[in-house]
Amino acid sequence: MTTEKHPRVACLVLNYNGRDITLEAISSLLDMTYPAFDVIHVDNGSTDGSSEAVAEAFPDVIQERIEENKGPTQGLNRGLLAGLAGDYDYLLSLNNDIEADPEMLTELVRLAESDPSIGCVGPKTFYYWDRQRLWSAGGVIRFKESVTQERGMGEIDRGQYERDEEVDYLNGCAILMRRSVVEQVGIWDPIFNLAVEDADWCMRIKEAGFRCMYAHKSVLWHMVSHTAGNYQARRTFFTGRANTIFVRRYGGPLQWLTFVLFTAVALPLAFLRELPKRNHGAAVAKLKGVLAGLRVPMTAPTAAPDAGKR
Repeated sequence: MTTEKHPRVACLVLNYNGRDITLEAISSLLDMTYPAFDVIHVDNGSTDGSSEAVAEAFPDVIQERIEENKGPTQGLNRGLLAGLAGDYDYLLSLNNDIEADPEMLTELVRLAESDPSIGCVGPKTFYYWDRQRLWSAGGVIRFKESVTQERGMGEIDRGQYERDEEVDYLNGCAILMRRSVVEQVGIWDPIFNLAVEDADWCMRIKEAGFRCMYAHKSVLWHMVSHTAGNYQARRTFFTGRANTIFVRRYGGPLQWLTFVLFTAVALPLAFLRELPKRNHGAAVAKLKGVLAGLRVPMTAPTAAPDAGKR
């Protein structure tokens, strides 16, 4: 009699002051049918008792506590390093404002294991509050004013994305990453801080010869910016900054021209759109972010530590 060996997965739930939604997220993860995973709660400097609540509700969940919040990218990197220090074959990055379908991880691993050239896999993601409306079926990199776009965003799911396929990038709310690929290309680049760090990591693994795949049978529901908000000045500043850094790193002349033209049109329109709401400062903040992104010293992405390799 033989026993099937399943690849081990570290599910990394990043949380900042989201105690209640984090408890809900972890509960849905623990209901997944996949037989070989651990949940690691990465508490990114929370002050709302998140760590204590998770420990009380789920004593078997592994805790990684960061005393000072230095942004989501560095928080996730703490989780990645914890995963690399353990005996895991895959690392699954997760936001805390999610609900996982019981078969989500099984389907992600199934596709990842089908071909060693697959570096990462992502699920079909729906809006949490509108259960059949798509938020993301993988992503497109387009080098416009916003350099990324989610496929299918806002569409009712009618089977239009019912096949596994390669995509430009995967959204960081849920990415299953092959351990050996993380060891080869490194962890997420903190230069981006709050936006497109997921697209940057996907670009890096593609440059290394790996593929990003969308798994259509893997399902997730996402509250979408529950913590970070939507069009707010702090977020738009970091989005503008990150988009500009991304174009500096990967854009050729045509991509630069596209980015500049779309930014020149989009920001004045956003200013006028937000003016009646007295939120026009968010458009100004995005322009300041673009200018800040032009001045950031470009550095090489952070490598994975040798100690995590096996």
